[in-house]
Amino acid sequence: MTIEVIATKRVVEGTGASRRLRRAGQTPAVVYGAGKDAVSLTLDHNAMYHALKNEAFHTEVLDLIIDGQKEQVKVAAFQNHPFKQLVLHIDFIRA
Repeated sequence: MTIEVIATKRVVEGTGASRRLRRAGQTPAVVYGAGKDAVSLTLDHNAMYHALKNEAFHTEVLDLIIDGQKEQVKVAAFQNHPFKQLVLHIDFIRA
């Protein structure tokens, strides 16, 4: 079973930009590792919220599609809001 995650690169970074993304229903993320530069991403919040409830999402190698390019990644870390049903950030590491 392969899980695909669709993402887009984000140009604007920082706290204010991340807040604007979250208000727009997006989740900021980053992918790093394998000797390549880190890439800042934007993900659909609802898709990530429901995917994080799936145990396989945390343990399997995922197909991360960034603007049409496919990469093999794993979830390294994620942050949730303390009491809201909100995913604040996700870190992916290249497999």
